[in-house]
Amino acid sequence: MLVTQSIRNMLAGGIRSSIGRADEVAELVRRRPALAPKLVECLWDLDETIVARAANALEKASRDMPSILEPHQAAILGLMAEARQKELRWQLALMVPRLPLKPAECTRVAAALESWLEDSSSLVKTFAMQGLADLIRQSPSLEPMVLDILRTLSRSGTAAMRARGRILLRHMETAARQKSNSRSPQAKDLRG
Repeated sequence: MLVTQSIRNMLAGGIRSSIGRADEVAELVRRRPALAPKLVECLWDLDETIVARAANALEKASRDMPSILEPHQAAILGLMAEARQKELRWQLALMVPRLPLKPAECTRVAAALESWLEDSSSLVKTFAMQGLADLIRQSPSLEPMVLDILRTLSRSGTAAMRARGRILLRHMETAARQKSNSRSPQAKDLRG
């Protein structure tokens, strides 16, 4: 209880648009992964500022340590289905593809992320695009759908979506070429 309260207190106060001490909380959780459940609890706080900062801190901590999310996978997937707060949505879009998802979960996550492309927040839309692209690593069958979405949004989305779409397409096309070249003995022979 005391640890939960201290993490919550670290995330409280100030204006909602500020990340407050989220970086400090992320570093604390990286150093002491046993504190991750206390941070995850804050994702359901009644104070939207705390929710936003907790999501920010958890996303940052899970970049280097995605395993801290795994014990909370069911809860996080449930939260994804009910999340309405934009700051929570855009952080979930980045975090959830880091989870070891089963095929059915990948399908559900892809559907949620695709629906977030209609969100009123440009950041939610942009990070949903990133989440869909990241999800392909676990579910390659999503690639044709995601490529279609990215191609469309890199032409018709907001400025941020167009820029992110171009970057994601470039990375995906480079990865596809590298994969193709590494599999083809003829390609190796032709290169010298």
